[in-house]
Amino acid sequence: MAYRGFKLTAIWPLIAINLLLFIATLIKQDLILILGLQPASLSLRPWTLVTNLFIHGGIGHISANMLTLYFFGSYLSRLIGVRNFLIVYFGGGILGNIFYILLASPFSIAVGASGAIFALGGVLTVMRPRLRVFIFPIPAPLPLWVAVIGGFIILSIFSPFLQIAWQAHLGGLVLGLAAGYFFRRRIRYFF
Repeated sequence: MAYRGFKLTAIWPLIAINLLLFIATLIKQDLILILGLQPASLSLRPWTLVTNLFIHGGIGHISANMLTLYFFGSYLSRLIGVRNFLIVYFGGGILGNIFYILLASPFSIAVGASGAIFALGGVLTVMRPRLRVFIFPIPAPLPLWVAVIGGFIILSIFSPFLQIAWQAHLGGLVLGLAAGYFFRRRIRYFF
């Protein structure tokens, strides 16, 4: 559906839900505890395996994730279709959460769509590795694979200082890379 050049896709509802819940957590901060993923309390709050994908810890966190969702998601949904995009997005987010449950402190709380975002990046890394992207503050475009893998490594190195759930990033990236190989073969042989 398009209206004067603005195309409504699956990306916009995801961004809208994230923004609305971000505003809600600014108003009622205990929503982070209710909707964020804490491995030790997963059996009491199983919905957090999905709801934490829509909760963010600050303006920088949500800005980075939503900008990346917009750019990676718009390109990827055109490449593999909306249905497959949503499977990758939620599959990467959930696998990222499973990695977090297995590898992080059971009493820590994970929030954010970063596992899902890394899944999108993983698919694009395999399908379009030479695609050039700009990463702030680097003034020149980088190959996509360098940006995604380099971003993962840098965020992982600084994760103890920045309170980043590298485990969720890893799970999302693993799913994205595997899905990328699947879609690349499917596109090559069936289309």
